[in-house]
Amino acid sequence: MSVSMAVYRLFDLIMLLMLVKIFLTWLPNINWNAQPFRFLHEFTELFFGVFRRILPPIGMLDLSPIIAFIVIRIFQIVICRALVTIGL
Repeated sequence: MSVSMAVYRLFDLIMLLMLVKIFLTWLPNINWNAQPFRFLHEFTELFFGVFRRILPPIGMLDLSPIIAFIVIRIFQIVICRALVTIGL
């Protein structure tokens, strides 16, 4: 497996974890202080928190996950294309 493919898959894993977190927020009985939910919450807040500070929730609508997905996808494309260009 090439380095660019490994990095591409890493970005896919990050986006998958973000998607799982979004779906789990719809369940009211999740204890975010218990493992593995605590890890998932803390990990995804690294991404969502940055965008939540830039664009706070509007009422009950939190747009930070959408922005995070778009930005991470752009980084995925740019970084992986750069790695392919240099031959990794």
